[in-house]
Amino acid sequence: MLYAGYQAFQDMMTPSRLGSEIVGALKSLTGSFTKDPVGKRLFAGAEMVAGTKFTHNRPDYRIAPVASGNQIADVTEEVVLELPYGNLLHFIKEGVEAPQPKVMIVAPLSGHFATLLRDTVQTMLRDHDVYITDWKNARDVNMSAGKFGFSDYIDYLIRFLHELGPGANVLAVCQPCVATLAAVAVMAENKDPCQPRTMTLMGGPVDVRISPTTVNDLAMTKPLSWFANDVISHVPFRYAGAGRPVYPGFVQLTAFMSMNKQRHVDQHRKMYDHLVKGETSEAAKIKEFYDEYFAVLDLTAEFYVETIDIVFQRALLAKNELTHRGRLVRPDLIHRTALLTVEGERDDICAVGQTSAAHALCSSLRPHMKRHHLQPGVGHYGVFSGKKWQTQVYPQVRNLILAMA
Repeated sequence: MLYAGYQAFQDMMTPSRLGSEIVGALKSLTGSFTKDPVGKRLFAGAEMVAGTKFTHNRPDYRIAPVASGNQIADVTEEVVLELPYGNLLHFIKEGVEAPQPKVMIVAPLSGHFATLLRDTVQTMLRDHDVYITDWKNARDVNMSAGKFGFSDYIDYLIRFLHELGPGANVLAVCQPCVATLAAVAVMAENKDPCQPRTMTLMGGPVDVRISPTTVNDLAMTKPLSWFANDVISHVPFRYAGAGRPVYPGFVQLTAFMSMNKQRHVDQHRKMYDHLVKGETSEAAKIKEFYDEYFAVLDLTAEFYVETIDIVFQRALLAKNELTHRGRLVRPDLIHRTALLTVEGERDDICAVGQTSAAHALCSSLRPHMKRHHLQPGVGHYGVFSGKKWQTQVYPQVRNLILAMA
């Protein structure tokens, strides 16, 4: 009923948005009315109504040409491996023939598309051959694909690393840090020749028992049965995944927005004021952020519930109790993969200490193969996006990869 109600509301709002788009289209034909205070407010309001909405399709990555070596290279995208729930996407720098270290960026599967890591990709492309886990919206995956749980996610990461071959590197952002560490541990135990040379874990919940945040507390306030029964809904019949039980992306986004409600209200008020004043570039910056932020992705019910259980409620990896396909996951068997952990001083999603907990788990790594970077002055998103990521965090990642090449 939850998803059906949401879809009915979205359908009901369609005429209003279409009307607002028509009003916006008339702006160029109204002459002096666009300069009148009433006209400015009318058109600004119409643009807000037309543009402020949830979407369910992956936005474009929009990767700009990148400086690589002594040339500026255009970037194209190629799917090198397609699986039911996600693709391995390769960003190809046109005309760059010199080999560069391969890096697989592991994007979160937590309600947004992998395009949220656009700045991470753009920056890494300076010196690396970059791939990303491009997760699919579960509502678009036919039921015939079967289930997709936490262990399947680990299997996907291992399969993707096999596609890259020996000598690759892996960088995980936020939620997938746990699965990435588990995947590398499984590969180490199997003496897999494709286990990565380096593993960078950024702002991830490796051990949520350390300085719990509001997000951690929310995961602990209800029993697992509540998450399994009260927030899971079924995909409406108009979509390819009709009937599939999912944790809807719009529920996840609503929960995140409620944590910082006033901030989002203030940002939309600023955007409206910019539009009224004709400050289109300033308004466009805010709109661009929310176009990305409001693009939501559904998670399979099993992956969502298992993540709540394994990562947040029982912290199984941190307690050395996580199993994968019947075997205990043993990070202490990692010998060949160098480790870098990165945390943000002001991170209110994954607190300081939660990611660096990986060092104690990877107890067999020699000291020169373990590094930690605490980035002053940034919150969660500043760890992997923005100026400090580009100028202070990224050099730490690049230097580790270079040292282990």
